[in-house]
Amino acid sequence: MRISGGEAKGRTLSFPSRSTQRPTTDFLREALFNLLELPASQSFLDLFAGSGSVGLEALSRKAEKVTFIEKSKALVGVIRENVSSCGYSERCFIIHADIRSALRGLNLKKCRFNVIFADPPYNQGFIGETLKILKEYPVLQEDGIIVLQHSIREQLTPLTDGWSVADQRKYGDNLLTFIRMGRA
Repeated sequence: MRISGGEAKGRTLSFPSRSTQRPTTDFLREALFNLLELPASQSFLDLFAGSGSVGLEALSRKAEKVTFIEKSKALVGVIRENVSSCGYSERCFIIHADIRSALRGLNLKKCRFNVIFADPPYNQGFIGETLKILKEYPVLQEDGIIVLQHSIREQLTPLTDGWSVADQRKYGDNLLTFIRMGRA
């Protein structure tokens, strides 16, 4: 697994070989950032961060800062290792917690993000729950975007008032769904 673009392009990232987690592929990250057109100095939140590859890709492509949220202690160690090997320690904040607890804390601190990327475990009903928690703890900037990576077999639940699907792209068994506040 490697960073696919930006200043750290080609940098190899670690991921545990025996992990049951599914990392976002290099191809899917490349597609995501080609569609996202992330402007410089944006704040980026990586939910269900895994190895941190998506957040690190954002940093490589000029995001100002990235916050990673990961529940697995082993994967938090992998994120730390990858952040350090890419030289981005000063621009990262790693939270070892479930997303509800982490988002509650970020909301209390009035943290807001331009981009929120969520790649919950596939086909386990986490998409609806993730969106519900993001609505409960509004950490998305008013003009920000949520990007969900999910299985084509997992239906997107009806969105809450004020959110709409701006775009949706299929890549094999994966969907990238782009959600904006107030407009499509």
